[in-house]
Amino acid sequence: MNISEKNEWRKDNYLISTDRKKLDVQAIHRYLTRSTWAKGINQSIVGASIENSLCFGVYHDEAQIGFARLITDYATFAYLCDVYILEEYQGEGLGRWIMECIHDHPVFEQLRRIMLFTTTAPWLYKKFGYEPVNQENYAWTITRPDIYANEKKPD
Repeated sequence: MNISEKNEWRKDNYLISTDRKKLDVQAIHRYLTRSTWAKGINQSIVGASIENSLCFGVYHDEAQIGFARLITDYATFAYLCDVYILEEYQGEGLGRWIMECIHDHPVFEQLRRIMLFTTTAPWLYKKFGYEPVNQENYAWTITRPDIYANEKKPD
């Protein structure tokens, strides 16, 4: 699989693309910095995370309205994160569609394990076969939810 290959899906006036050049990093940052999971994240960290992930941008008439990314080795493992659709576009099935596109991507079918951590929309992920990991001594994590909020700002 060529990891620089771009994939695109179209539906009505919507586009989902893995083309990093189409991504609006400022729009992604604006959303993530107000999200429950990356509150206060700075734009340079968002940029670095995009550069090191397989990203899916959601667009309506060229404007970015959603995003998701897979942190992956492109062979056996991926971590799905930063999934969002702007509030004014929610309820139109776009969250379900981005998940379908992620699952349809050629790299996804060969992955042995896909993880995600969420406190929002568990009903959506359950529809795609994700299950909670509530097995003792199985999944381990170091979690620092306020890491960006506690970051020292430059003078």
